[in-house]
Amino acid sequence: MTDLLTAAVLGQPLWMWLAFAGLVAFLLTLDLGVLHRDQHEIGVRESLLLSAGYIALGLGFGAWVWAELGRQSGLEYVTGFLIEKSLALDNVFVIATIFAAFAVPRAYQHRVLFWGVLGVIVLRGIMIGFGATLVSSFSWVLWIFAAFLIVMGVKMFFADSAPKDPHDSPVYRWLARRIRLTQGFHGHFFFVKQADRSGKLVWFATPLFMALVMVEIADVVFAVDSVPAIFSITTDPYIVYTSNIFAILGLRALYFALAAVVARFAYLKQALAALLVFIGGKVFFAEAMGWEKFPAAYSLAITAALLAAGVGWSLWKTRGIATADARAG
Repeated sequence: MTDLLTAAVLGQPLWMWLAFAGLVAFLLTLDLGVLHRDQHEIGVRESLLLSAGYIALGLGFGAWVWAELGRQSGLEYVTGFLIEKSLALDNVFVIATIFAAFAVPRAYQHRVLFWGVLGVIVLRGIMIGFGATLVSSFSWVLWIFAAFLIVMGVKMFFADSAPKDPHDSPVYRWLARRIRLTQGFHGHFFFVKQADRSGKLVWFATPLFMALVMVEIADVVFAVDSVPAIFSITTDPYIVYTSNIFAILGLRALYFALAAVVARFAYLKQALAALLVFIGGKVFFAEAMGWEKFPAAYSLAITAALLAAGVGWSLWKTRGIATADARAG
């Protein structure tokens, strides 16, 4: 039994993977089974408290990684955690648009986000496992990731910041033509039985299910950026996956607080674009300097500085919105 637990799985002992899986399972069970057993509207205070708890757990897990795997791995975890949480902020704005487009009641939004997290855990695992296999087999794939990040960063910097209506998505239109949809919500259910035109009871999907599908698709789209970004920091699948999942867990908890102030982060997209360019560019810079890898401490410091500048500039430029809200209150 001891030999099995210490056997290496994707670069790390099996017991470390089991410890992470057990902690995530506990958090999800606590979230849905205890804290949100009753469907209710999550306020800003509850959202901030939940997010603070998730951030503390995520950073605490990083401290454990530091103790178990060393300083380099600890810094890489914290950098990956910060990068994923930052890039996922843009996803919050898209999720807010999806909920608005489908008119999802606030009392049911947490349910969509919770089941969305389960999808993220599986989909990110598949994408990271595939990426790790590519990187271990073909080291030059990192160069492709780096070039891709630079191109995506430049495109993001100049892209239109207005999110698109999810009803215009090809996936939504394809699903709407092929599955039965109810006209309205049926409580917190994703599927309900209703009579079809012939009077036979059959399963119908509700708008809540369609909102969940669009949230999952949004995460896949954003993972196209975030997964190569973290692989440019470290190629250790354990650090890549754990930092991704802890960052996403905390951000979904923070959604209800952020959704109320999305307008205050008007210039965050430009900071994220600069971050993508930096992450991609440091691979080429490290090669030019003759380094085996760009120092993790430098990556963490520059990442934090770019994000702080983006948030600070956004809050400064949109201070008039805060003043107007205060007067309205």
